[in-house]
Amino acid sequence: MRCVSERFDFTGDELAPAYRAAVDAIEAGDLVVLPTDTVYGIAADAFKADAVQRLLDAKGRGRDMPPPVLISVVESLDALATDVPDTGRKLCEEFWPGPLTVICHAQTSLMWDLGETQGTVALRVPDHENTRELLSRTGPLAVSSANLSGQPAALDVYDAEEQLQDSVAVYLDGGTATGGQPSTIVDITGDTPRVVRLGALTLDRLRAVVPEIISDQDTDKPDEKPAEEEKPLADDKPADEEPVADDKPADEEPVADDKTADEEPVADDKPADEEPVADDKTADEEPTDGTVGASKPVEKDEKPTEPDVRPAD
Repeated sequence: MRCVSERFDFTGDELAPAYRAAVDAIEAGDLVVLPTDTVYGIAADAFKADAVQRLLDAKGRGRDMPPPVLISVVESLDALATDVPDTGRKLCEEFWPGPLTVICHAQTSLMWDLGETQGTVALRVPDHENTRELLSRTGPLAVSSANLSGQPAALDVYDAEEQLQDSVAVYLDGGTATGGQPSTIVDITGDTPRVVRLGALTLDRLRAVVPEIISDQDTDKPDEKPAEEEKPLADDKPADEEPVADDKPADEEPVADDKTADEEPVADDKPADEEPVADDKTADEEPTDGTVGASKPVEKDEKPTEPDVRPAD
């Protein structure tokens, strides 16, 4: 739905016109662009399914990417989420208001439709005083970054207006967003909090509060660094130099253990199993079997050292 857009100053002390226009737009099921502590967001009433769909349409997103919900105070967490673990609560108490979004089990009694949420909801309290005041007047808002899908998030109201144009009823101009980075998203629906997107909050800061938190990114997992530091284990194994001959033959052909270690090990042992007369002829050819045997452990040892690095989001 297209509408006539209005822009309001959202700084200073004279905010009454901006609040009034934004509240009216939200109640009418229209969209509002507002500043947050990270980037600009596009907002809709979280309890109006048609308004949420309008938000997704404005961005060019599908229902498989439901928007997070912004709330005004930490105390609203239990009104919208259930089964919040102590570790998740600690994170919220420490970093709210701030750039932390937590994925929780949604209260089943809530009458809303944010998209394909699988029974969860992503919640955040923004560190922006004027926006929190607006949230206290409107109630929870479904909010996504104010940009077309695939484009950079808007850092000021003019960038947002250029991308979203008249799909938004009210633009609140709060100046340039000071954060510039999206929030960090942590899934607290499981036994252990899991980082699904790193943003303004680093993993170190999160672990300072909840040491057991894990990350989707291999390079951020707690056991990744030790694995790299323990590389000497790979160096001690015969696979990296040529000691494989000591271990591999030990399992397959015990007789070849000492002779095949370096130069022409197989020449003496291989013919011993087949035809003793072939000792001299096979001395140059047979080592290829020993070489193949030695190369297999190398592949085994090298695979674990390859990090499975995936983009954060």
